[in-house]
Amino acid sequence: MKDFLRNNGFLILVIAVLLALIITVVSFIMTGFADPVSNLVGIISTPFRNGINAVINWTEDRYDEAFRRDELQAAYDQLQKDYAELEEKFRESQSALDENERLRNLLGLKERRRELKFEAATVTAHGASNWDSTLTLGKGADGGIEAGDCVVDEYGNLVGIIEKVGANWSTVMTVVDSDLEMGGLIARTNDAAILEGDFALMGQGKLKLSYLPESSELMAGDQVLTSGLSGTYPSGLVVGSIEEVRTDASGMNRYAVITPETKLDSLEQVFVVTGFEIVE
Repeated sequence: MKDFLRNNGFLILVIAVLLALIITVVSFIMTGFADPVSNLVGIISTPFRNGINAVINWTEDRYDEAFRRDELQAAYDQLQKDYAELEEKFRESQSALDENERLRNLLGLKERRRELKFEAATVTAHGASNWDSTLTLGKGADGGIEAGDCVVDEYGNLVGIIEKVGANWSTVMTVVDSDLEMGGLIARTNDAAILEGDFALMGQGKLKLSYLPESSELMAGDQVLTSGLSGTYPSGLVVGSIEEVRTDASGMNRYAVITPETKLDSLEQVFVVTGFEIVE
């Protein structure tokens, strides 16, 4: 060994110097690079870190999306609530406007028909079957209403006749009810006849004018009024207009089909004629 070092010492020194130079050069060139162990750890852990970051980002995105969806749902719910409140206010305003319109019309009717005394009543139910056509009112004997009183709409068009009366309710037999019978008058010709309900016509929302004078010349559109000849009902209430003239099954008698002036299906408020003066 001593002989080897003695004989090769210079060579070993040269090799050591070269190794030192090589290590120095390599260290200079690779300045900033991790050491092999750190590099290996980084290579192994990077995919895991990337996966964790991806999961975190996905979770944050889903949370943000859910939060925005909850915000949108809350805003939508509030809009629906606001819309419902606006609709309710609109209905209330419309109801008030309709009520004012009816009262204005009634005021005009009272001015035109000073001989009539009116009592306002709300329609609480519409009843119709194969046998009758009725309305139920939320006012009765306590409001001065009696059986036989005429009922009109806000324009003075005949709605029907009070048939039954309770303390705070009453039933109206409408103008198309099959049991209706009262005096009628053709406004254009001044011919008197009888207004009658009819089973077949009731289903069509119409009635008939019977016992027409043989000499009467009727026209479609002729207005028919109450005659008031018996003194039981006031005169001059508009019932409807003539749609057509027909001949009955016997072929001997004529009758006119009458379309009521009032809109029975849409009535919300009516006015009962609780008193009237007979106008000569």
